[in-house]
Amino acid sequence: MASPEGAKFGAFYVKHGKTDLIIIASEGSDEIPWEHVSLRARDYRGERCPSWGEMCFAKDLFWDAEECVVQFHPPKSEYVNCHPFVLHLWKQIGRTLEMPPSIAVGPK
Repeated sequence: MASPEGAKFGAFYVKHGKTDLIIIASEGSDEIPWEHVSLRARDYRGERCPSWGEMCFAKDLFWDAEECVVQFHPPKSEYVNCHPFVLHLWKQIGRTLEMPPSIAVGPK
């Protein structure tokens, strides 16, 4: 069941072009101080992992353009895989994530 229109956290079915994005978003808590968005994609080919563009689209739905959110690649011993096509975005509440300088990626 989808969350009501205008809700910031919950379960959502969002159309992005010809792709359906299935999204679950949580606001975090005192116990787990991380905002979290998980999503998977479904199109004419079936279910699949979201593309970079689809991840950027979802990021912009839940966070401001200038907020930094991350995808983690944890140690293999910490992997949790409840669904083979779901990717996750995370933002720690109350902290600004340190980032490498953009020049480390390449010139703007």
